[in-house]
Formats: sequence, structure tokens, C-alpha cells
Amino acid sequence: MNAIRSGPSDAREAIAGLMASAALFLCFVGVAHKPARLIPVAVLMAFVAARMTERHSRLAALAVAAAVVCWTVGMTIAVITERALY
Repeated sequence: MNAIRSGPSDAREAIAGLMASAALFLCFVGVAHKPARLIPVAVLMAFVAARMTERHSRLAALAVAAAVVCWTVGMTIAVITERALY
């Protein structure tokens, strides 16, 4: 396991943290509104953020896990309530 440096983060680390946070936001919005359109974008953002960073790796992993849960919940709600998926 590599030691995470405690110095100032570079732009790549900051962008990865923002992407992971945005992926979490998209997941939660996707549960309530058009899950088949928003959540796949959130999954891609979370995977890219996870690959970009070591400092925010736990946040990116949380975004990936939330995407899986939100996809399942969002699609279930959309099918049960007969809402549009797209």
C-alpha cells in the first residue's frame, strides 16, 4: 500500500474529488428523475475519478457503490410507478 502524501494537492487530485462529488450528486438526482439517463453518466464519472486519484479514492469508491445502489433503486421505482426511464 502506497503512502498518501500529505502536501498540497495538485489540480488532478482536486478535479478527481469534484468529479466524485458530482457523480454522487448525479446518482441521487437520478433516483428521482430519469435514472437510465443520469446514472450511467455518474458511473463513468466515478470510474474516471477513481482512476485519477489516490487521495480521494474512498470518495470515488463511495460514488461507485452509490451508483450501483441508486441504479437499482431508481430503475425499480421507475418501473413500479410506470414513469419514463429516459
